[in-house]
Amino acid sequence: MSQDLTALLGSRICHDLTSPLGAIGNGVELLSMTGLEGTPELAMISESVESANGRIRYFRIAYGAASPGQQLGCNEIKSILDAVGRPRKLAITLHAEDDIARDEARLIFLILQCCETALPWGGTVDVAPRGGGWRIVAAGARMREIDALWEQLKVSPPPAEVAAAEVHFPLAREAARALGRPITLHRRQLRLEFSI
Repeated sequence: MSQDLTALLGSRICHDLTSPLGAIGNGVELLSMTGLEGTPELAMISESVESANGRIRYFRIAYGAASPGQQLGCNEIKSILDAVGRPRKLAITLHAEDDIARDEARLIFLILQCCETALPWGGTVDVAPRGGGWRIVAAGARMREIDALWEQLKVSPPPAEVAAAEVHFPLAREAARALGRPITLHRRQLRLEFSI
């Protein structure tokens, strides 16, 4: 399957999941009007719907198809990062104010997923523009050892067998290649610094 068809498949799945999640969100609002507002059960459903909506919006950018020259508003990106970071105890800060090209946002989101894989216990990630590209710094009190996965950011072609939970590593490399940029990673014990 070509990369374009893969991206279209990602867009289709995200699109088809948006409507039922919206319906669940509307149902939660209706239930809150019946006096159930503030109950732990309703709060749990509401938080789950919010988290799922955030993930769908995130996946649409990371894995979906984009039109040439498409831009994304900085505030929209920040709201998506906030929604996906909170449940995973990952504080993601975007230090930018201008719109971001969709293909650049895709690369950033894929690298952020790599950081999420390395920091399953939570941590902080700072994303800032630098010299026409981006600098992403991730840190946490604990970090997984995933040397083989970091290699996938620079090795082509990707391994013959890629686990579904790790597909963002070779896709990040492909997104960087499409932009004509290498991914540079400096690792310390509990800190990752990417230049893209």
